[in-house]
Amino acid sequence: MTVQPHSSPATAVPPESEAARPDTTAPAPAGDKLPPAPLPPRVPGFRGSRPWGFVRSLRPRQWVKNVLGLAAPLAAGKVFEPDILRPTAAAFVLFCLAASAVYLVNDTIDVEEDRRHPRKRFRPIAAGLVPRPVAVAMAVVLFTAALVAAVVFTRPALAWVLGAYVVIQLAYCLFLKNQPVIDLAVVASGFLLRGIAGGVAAGLALSQWFLLVAAFGSLFMVAGKRYSELIVVGDAAATRKTLKEYSASYLRFVWSLSAGVAVTAYSLWAFDMGKAHSEAVPWATISIAPFVMAILRYAVDVDKGAAGAPEEIVLGDRVLLGLGVVWMATLALGVFNV
Repeated sequence: MTVQPHSSPATAVPPESEAARPDTTAPAPAGDKLPPAPLPPRVPGFRGSRPWGFVRSLRPRQWVKNVLGLAAPLAAGKVFEPDILRPTAAAFVLFCLAASAVYLVNDTIDVEEDRRHPRKRFRPIAAGLVPRPVAVAMAVVLFTAALVAAVVFTRPALAWVLGAYVVIQLAYCLFLKNQPVIDLAVVASGFLLRGIAGGVAAGLALSQWFLLVAAFGSLFMVAGKRYSELIVVGDAAATRKTLKEYSASYLRFVWSLSAGVAVTAYSLWAFDMGKAHSEAVPWATISIAPFVMAILRYAVDVDKGAAGAPEEIVLGDRVLLGLGVVWMATLALGVFNV
């Protein structure tokens, strides 16, 4: 009997996919090798066309994560300086190229597993819209372009950050994703390196508090994503091997612990910022309140299993967006010593 995933907007799939969903509870053949998964039904219209498939294979919606590159210049109060903004914008674009290349490689390797997943089987490579050799060739071109452009248009140090990101993520695609705990750290490192890239491209020194907030904030989101996959997708989550090693209580512990460390580090940074600027209104300290409220609001989505895609939660939750705006406003007032 096939176990259907819980109903959730974040995991909704086209109705025609229900009949074609593979039975993930069926016993595996000898050697634990599953038979090839069938191609999903073609989505009608332009969204199911090959040209749109090439665009979707780059996962442009994931590019919103690269806005983290603005974090270090913003925390330093120099984000609007032309000499800082230009290389930071370049770092954003180059990280988009590198990240898309990683997604192409990952989807090429995981094509069989993705075809057994209720949502991922509609990805262009898994759906057969983008041939695997073409996807690999696109990844090589994007990797090369990102690294060369980093050296030519910004600082060589950014090329090292991009190179580290590429190597770590490729190692994840090949074998680290099957290592419990390590897989959480590797995915979180992708967020952390995005934040580091902005500071490195602009030639800014990164504070220890910034690195702690970025690292544990990233781990919070990653653990929440895994928790949602485990709770909402149900038996289909077995397509990700490490989920077999995690329990819901363990993942809740991880995102609770990481949220606590992130809030503590941010609070210490805000107190230091308030002392350094000595403004009449301690805006940096005040920003702790909306920051904590945003963490708690995001935790609501995590707890009900709706955090499978962090960017979808952030863009789809108006209250969370409002808290984010308030936090950014109070942070900016403190950083720019208004």
